[in-house]
Amino acid sequence: MTNISRSTTAAAAAACAVALLLAACASGPAVIPSEKIAVARAEVQRAEQSGAPELAPVQMAAARDKLASAERAEAHRDNQPAADLADQANVDALYAEASAQQQKSLKAEADFDASMQALRHETLRNSPPTQ
Repeated sequence: MTNISRSTTAAAAAACAVALLLAACASGPAVIPSEKIAVARAEVQRAEQSGAPELAPVQMAAARDKLASAERAEAHRDNQPAADLADQANVDALYAEASAQQQKSLKAEADFDASMQALRHETLRNSPPTQ
């Protein structure tokens, strides 16, 4: 065998090995929706405790709806849709929590600004006039 045919054979063998490796990685472990649903459920509860139902009701409703859909899909043994819906519920709950936190921050900023304005006004009122 010549050097060219050896390198061609080696390249083909390497390409086959890479293809097999990629195929093995693509098949991966089976989807386990119960774990993803548990994570989503915990995140929904955390978002509820952060004030999201009052401050981000639309996002919170989306998270709850997708979690319920994930649980229904799991009950029907539709593992992939259940896992996907659980992932979506998790993201929606994170978004609801972040939105609630943003609303709280905006309110705190407005309260701080109002306090500073009142303090400035009080300082100007109580200071003697300059000549």
